[in-house]
Amino acid sequence: MQIKIDQRSFFVFDLDDTIFQEIDFLKSGYSNIAAKLAEFINADIYAEMIEKYQNKENVFEWILNQHEEKLPHVTMKWLIKEYREHIPHIELSKKTNIFFQKLKVSKVPMGLITDGRSITQRNKLKALGIENYFTDIIISEEFGSEKPDERNYLYFQNRYPGLNFYFFGDNTSKDFIVPKKLGWKTICIKNSGYHIHTQSFDKEPVPDSIITGFEEIEIIPNHHVDVDT
Repeated sequence: MQIKIDQRSFFVFDLDDTIFQEIDFLKSGYSNIAAKLAEFINADIYAEMIEKYQNKENVFEWILNQHEEKLPHVTMKWLIKEYREHIPHIELSKKTNIFFQKLKVSKVPMGLITDGRSITQRNKLKALGIENYFTDIIISEEFGSEKPDERNYLYFQNRYPGLNFYFFGDNTSKDFIVPKKLGWKTICIKNSGYHIHTQSFDKEPVPDSIITGFEEIEIIPNHHVDVDT
């Protein structure tokens, strides 16, 4: 698809499963916990943790029950804190990185709207090396509301009046409700089989465009803003 941009174009992104694969953060968190527990249980339980997750089991409860005698000092609170606050080993895909570099060269202003805890989402952005890409970062814990609250989107529309907004997301249950209502162009990153949330395109609002990755987008400088699919 082509996106024709001009000085009135503004791109707003979701983070998890849009800019990077959220499953990579999960794997990083599990790896961090497994490494810290290994010295106490004399085993690497990372593979088992992933297996339990894939089987939709409560991984942290399994750890506490399976290794209760060897981990008397470990609590559910500790496990959750380690998972949420660890510095993740994640990175942009090559294709996503190329897309963001094109946006920087084209001087397209970018914003971010993401749900989650401040420390978790900030750590992700720092690990990905993109925190400075965005003019404004809206994190639900910091902002006081989460998608699909209109305030999270109206922040951009009110701060940058008269611009043409494009929203990139993945969660069909909440990401596109407000931007569609506001008249933004909406682009959905299709689930490649690894997304945390399932997708459904059977009910409104349906995104304007559905792509498998940012490599499908061609940025074209133009005096008129339009999206051709």
